[in-house]
Amino acid sequence: MPQDTGKSYLSLAVADLLPYLRRYARALTGSQKTGDSYAAATLEALLSDRSVFEMGLSNKVALFRCFHTIWSSAGAPVEVEEHGMAERAQGHLSKLTPNTREALLLHTVEEFSIKDVSDIMIIDEDEAGHLIEIARREMGDSISGRVLVIEDEAIIAMDLQDIVAEMGHSITGVARTADSAVKLAGMERPDLILSDIQLADGSSGIDAVNDILKAAGDIPVIFITAFPERLLTGERPEPAFVITKPYSEEQVQSAVSQAMFFSSTKELSL
Repeated sequence: MPQDTGKSYLSLAVADLLPYLRRYARALTGSQKTGDSYAAATLEALLSDRSVFEMGLSNKVALFRCFHTIWSSAGAPVEVEEHGMAERAQGHLSKLTPNTREALLLHTVEEFSIKDVSDIMIIDEDEAGHLIEIARREMGDSISGRVLVIEDEAIIAMDLQDIVAEMGHSITGVARTADSAVKLAGMERPDLILSDIQLADGSSGIDAVNDILKAAGDIPVIFITAFPERLLTGERPEPAFVITKPYSEEQVQSAVSQAMFFSSTKELSL
């Protein structure tokens, strides 16, 4: 294969995988701005050194491994000033066992195998599995709160309620339309919002969330959608947490724990 053709193929492959990298980076940092800064730094690194794609790894594993090389190096690649929820999250991060959240997110939200996680983080498989278990324990047991579900499909709404309740969280209500979501949030302020994009009456979950945040302030949001590309364009303020339908119970549990972790103003009970 000619060299230029190979570079073009790799560029296209990275472009296809970029939304997943940004989703992971945002969930890892709790911030669209900071997460995208890390993703951009990864792309800049690949401009000068693409050798990670010559190690026999899949393209996705290679891209995430490049990201982790930057993430684990000293300091952020881009200076970003954090406020509110993201600022509180950075204070909590120092209390967690190092590398646990990375392993958990890679395995649950991004659906990498334990072997892939070990290749990305450059650790052995036993350590990767151990880190995931520590993360589940430390984050899942530390924080509980109130969750508003915005979902028009009854079976999915019931499933989300069950998952959240089993984690020890309470449900403030389930809304099938944007208007009902705003009304429910006004009656009881949630600590977390789980929302679909397209709702029963043709209204938008995005609009509902924006209206709630305007009135209630800083609340973490997890969008669960069959159309993640609509939320990962980088062209407007976007959520840090996006789960693609069909989802797994483990993905929802992980994202809820992460989002609750970032929003909490309490000390972690580790």
